[in-house]
Formats: sequence, C-alpha cells, structure tokens
Amino acid sequence: MNVLKNYINGTWQQSGATESLNVVNPANQNVLAKVPFGPETMKDVQSAVQSAQSAYLEWRNVPVMKRVQVLYHLKSLLEKNKEELARIITQESGKTKGESFGEIQRAIENVEVACGTPMLMAGDVIEDIATGIDEMMVRQPLGVTACITPFNFPSMIVFWFLPYAIATGNAFIVKPSEKVPLTMVKLFELFHELDLPKGLLSMVHGGKDTVDALLDHEQIKAISFVGSTPVARYIYARGTANGKRVQAQGGAKNPIVILPDADIEMSTKIIADSVYGCAGQRCLAASTVITVNDGKGEVKDALYESVKSRTTGYGWDNGTDMGPVITPESKKRIEGLIQKGLDEGANLLIDGRNAKVSGYEKGNFIAPTILENVATDRELIRTEIFGPVMSLLAMQTVDEALSFVNSGNYGNMACLFTGSGASARRFRNEADAGNIGINIGVAAPMAQFPFSGWKDSFFGDLHGQGKHAIEFFTQTKVIIERWPNIWSRKF
Repeated sequence: MNVLKNYINGTWQQSGATESLNVVNPANQNVLAKVPFGPETMKDVQSAVQSAQSAYLEWRNVPVMKRVQVLYHLKSLLEKNKEELARIITQESGKTKGESFGEIQRAIENVEVACGTPMLMAGDVIEDIATGIDEMMVRQPLGVTACITPFNFPSMIVFWFLPYAIATGNAFIVKPSEKVPLTMVKLFELFHELDLPKGLLSMVHGGKDTVDALLDHEQIKAISFVGSTPVARYIYARGTANGKRVQAQGGAKNPIVILPDADIEMSTKIIADSVYGCAGQRCLAASTVITVNDGKGEVKDALYESVKSRTTGYGWDNGTDMGPVITPESKKRIEGLIQKGLDEGANLLIDGRNAKVSGYEKGNFIAPTILENVATDRELIRTEIFGPVMSLLAMQTVDEALSFVNSGNYGNMACLFTGSGASARRFRNEADAGNIGINIGVAAPMAQFPFSGWKDSFFGDLHGQGKHAIEFFTQTKVIIERWPNIWSRKF
C-alpha cells in the first residue's frame, strides 16, 4: 500500500519519512492507507514553507476582489463533491452519513462568509486628525500561516481558518490528523483545481515532529489548532514563545441544565443528539446533564427512553444513529472511565460497553451509556470523556446548578432548557462558557460568529470563523500623513 504524499509547491510529493502509520477504518479495522511519520517530516515542512513564502509574496498583491473569486470556485467544487467527501469522512472517522454531510455544509458556510472579505477587512480613515494631517488604518496579511487539525472533524475544522487566510492574502499550510488524512487529501485534489500561485496552499503529513517544525519555523507567522487541552496548551506555549500568533482550541466538559418548566419531550431528544452525536467525539458534545427539581424522575425517564432507542452501527448504513469511536485505544480508555465512574459510586443506568454490531465485529463500538449520580467531588466529573457517555446529576435549585456549571476548568459550552425567559437571561449572562445554548443542545456558532471558548477550552485571543478570523490573519498598519497645500502655489 502506497504511503500518502504531501502537497507542496502545487505538486504531489513523496515524503522523506522512512516510517509510516496505518490509517484505519474504525468500524472494521481495515487499513485504508499509510501516512508518513517520523523526524524526516521536518524537512517536508521546510520545503513547504519555502514555496509558501514565495507564493505569499505574489498573492498578497492580488486585489482582494480577485482573491475571493477563488472562494466562489471552491464553494462550487465542495458542493459538487459533497457525497464523495462525506463517504471518505464516514470511512475514516466513523461518523454517520448525516453527520458527514452536515460537516461539509458547515465548511461551505465558512467559504461563503469569507467571500465577504472585501468588506470584512476594510480599514478606517479619519481626515484632519490634526490640521492638515490624515490618519488611516489598513489591514495587511501576515505571511505564511498554518493549521493543525483534529481527527473528529476531518473537513470542517480547516475551513474555520483556510478561506479567511487566503482571502486576506496569506499562504496556508495544513497538517491533517494522521488518523484521518484521506479527507484532506481529497480536499487538496479540489484545491489543485483553483487558480492559485503554486505553494500558496500546502499539506504536510506527520505527527509531533511535523507539528514542532511548524511551531519553530521562523517564517510561519500564525498557528491555528483544535484538539485536546493538554496539546492546545503545548501548541500555545511553544508557538507564542517563537513569536507566533496562536489560536488553540482545547477540550471541554459541557454541562446542560434542565429546569422543571422545560418541554421534556423536545429537550430530551435534543440532549440525546448532543451527547451521542459523533459518538460523543466533538468539543460541543454535552457531557454532564443536570436535572433541577426533577422529583418524580420525569426528565430522567424521558432521557432513558430517548437514549435506549438509539441505534449504533456503521455510519453509512441507513438508520444508524451513532458510529464507532476512532481507535481501539479510545474505546478502551472510555470503557475504563465508565468503570472509574462506577468505582466512584455512580449508578449505571444504561451500559454501552461490549457493544457488538453484526458484520462489524472488530469495530470500536460503544453504545450510548448513562451514568447516574456521578460524584461531584471525584475525578470523573472533571474529566473529558470524549465518548458516548452521559453523566446524569440531580440538583434542587438553579443556584446549585449554575454554581456547578461555573466550577469546572473548561468553558467551551453550557446549555439551559427552560420555558422561562428570565431564567434564560440569567443563565446566558452568568454561565462561564464561550458558547451558550438556550433550548439548544449543540451551541455551534454559525460561520458569521466566532467559535468561542473560555478557560481551559481555549488559548489565545481571536477565535476561528467570521470577523475573528479576519482579524487573526491580518495585521493592522496605521498611516499618518501630511501633504503640502500645492493649490496655494503659483504655477
């Protein structure tokens, strides 16, 4: 089986790496491809940066109205190839068909928003800031920029950054997850059709060696990252120490609060979709569900009924609600955390361990799981499980629930289900999280808004998407100028 190639200087090039890793279908363990790996990939980064710098010097002088024409073409290519991309996503990440199509749609929406860059990157001018002196602020590109993407969204995440980076005049290098590189390979086949300078878009495979080479290279001016909190902290620390702009999205432990006045039927269905969508492997998956004053257990019973009816299986099969987790190691880790919760005193309301799917017996399947009465003073309640596990807590008051929500280290998302506008207003004002949902289970910002995140869920200042992305990929230049009054001269 051939090892996947890098895309450098507008051509497909073999990596210099002597080692490789298998790219595995998580539903059946079939090897889909091999990806280069090892210290030799650092030379691949050097080559990519060299060609990217040359392309940037050409591209930065292309008028912004012409730069965004490329994005209109890209939007068309993504739409035409949506089904093939979705199949690849499901094959290498395990997502359901609907989740894969939804991910591509979110990518397209970011391309659409980035088409507005001619307005979004406009500067400011004040005439006569002093007598006869004008002052203006313009936005200019940074240079060579790079992105390190996670396994859980093989296509969407890169589009939080890429279209904005090139629309504002930068070059862009992608390091895809070694677990799911095939989607990015297909995307770069589409990028190859765009009218861009050779080297403006590059892809370099690999692992930590590749990442470190990107973080250390002096000509790379900005790094975008999405992944776990420990790695995000590492990326931010090493990147900023080398003088780079860094936006590093970390992990999460997202709470959902259900008040007694919530619509139970609607709420429980939405919450189940939040917890178990993408097999719980997304940074906006609900993890801890808090019922408030549910004395008769109506919400608990409704959640149980909603969860137990969900079907686990191969993602492209019709009727599948949830696919496998990404690796056997992830499966083992998640099942170990379930046992840890039990050891800490939780009750197992639904046990998804040892799930078997006919025809996919080797798959990394864990069925939906509910742990009830998880100890709030033990380790599991603070640990990001990143799998299809709901921790169900019962509390008596809104104050108690809100205090718990704000006590965690993470701050990616917090959601409230209620019929009260006053309760919603208080929650959205006081909850310490960057993305707030009111009767919404996955508070994923549309492309016009930044994908926010607080506390240990984000390291940096400017987030991905929308105006934040435009600001991140540009630097401001202030010009102050005075011109002699030639009209007073006699000619």
